[in-house]
Amino acid sequence: MRLVPSILPLLALVAVVGGALSCQTVPDKRLLQYLNQEGFGKRYTGNAEEEDYLTIGDRINYVDAIQPVLRGSETVGLDGTVTLPEVGSVHVAGMTRSEVEALFQQKFAPYFVRTDITVAIQSSGLKGYWVLGEVGGVGQRPFPGDLTIFEAVMAAGPSGSTANLGRVRLIRPDPREPFIITVNVNDMIRSGDSTYNVHVRENDIIYVPPTMFAQLGYFVVGLIAPVTTVLQSVSQSLFSLLRLSRFNTGGGGGGRRGRGNNQGFF
Repeated sequence: MRLVPSILPLLALVAVVGGALSCQTVPDKRLLQYLNQEGFGKRYTGNAEEEDYLTIGDRINYVDAIQPVLRGSETVGLDGTVTLPEVGSVHVAGMTRSEVEALFQQKFAPYFVRTDITVAIQSSGLKGYWVLGEVGGVGQRPFPGDLTIFEAVMAAGPSGSTANLGRVRLIRPDPREPFIITVNVNDMIRSGDSTYNVHVRENDIIYVPPTMFAQLGYFVVGLIAPVTTVLQSVSQSLFSLLRLSRFNTGGGGGGRRGRGNNQGFF
C-alpha cells in the first residue's frame, strides 16, 4: 500500500508525455486541407533548362512578324499577370515561352486575322539555388543553368580547413519524393571520377558539412562558450572596480595638494 502513492506521480508523468507525443504525431486536419488546396512550396516552378518559364518580376518581350503594331515589353506583376493592349490583364506566371506564345495568339485572334507572335523571356535573376555549410558564400546564388555540383561547390569557396568535401549533399526538396544524394567531390579532384558530378537544378540545396575534427572543435567551443562569457564578464567588472579605485585614490591626493597651494598663496 505504501508503494501506490509513489507510483502515481510517475504514471501521471507518463500520461502527460504520451499525450504530448500523440498531439505532435497526429496531423492537423486544417493544415492538411490547406496544403492540399494551396499546394507546396513556390507557386511558379519548372525546369528552366528544358524551357524557360515566367516568374514574378520576369520581363516578356514580344513581337509579331505579320502585324508590326503588335510588339511590346511587359513585366510580370505580383499577381502573375501582364497587361496587353486591347486585351487587358493576362495571367502568365508559371508558363513556358511556347505556352505564352500560344496564349498571346489566342488573345489577339479577335482583333487580327493573322498573327505570328514570338516571345522572349528576360529573367529577373530570382531563379537560384542554395549553398550552406562550410563555404565562404553561404546563401542563395543565382542559377546560371548547365551547372554541376563540382562547379557550384567550388564557386561557393569551400573552407580548406573545415569543409568535408567527401560528404557533400545535394538536396532536392519535394513533399512527396525528396531526392538526396551524397557526392564525394574529393574523388573528382584526386582521381577525376565524375560519376556523381550531377547537374544542379533551380531551388536545389547543396550542403558542405564540416570535417570530424571541425565538428569536435565546434562541440568544444559550444561547451566552453558559457564559461568564457562568465570569465569575460568577471574580468570586465574587476577592471572597472580597479579603475574606480585608482581614480578615487588619485582624486583625494590632488585635493590635498590643492589646499596646500592655496594656503601658501594667501
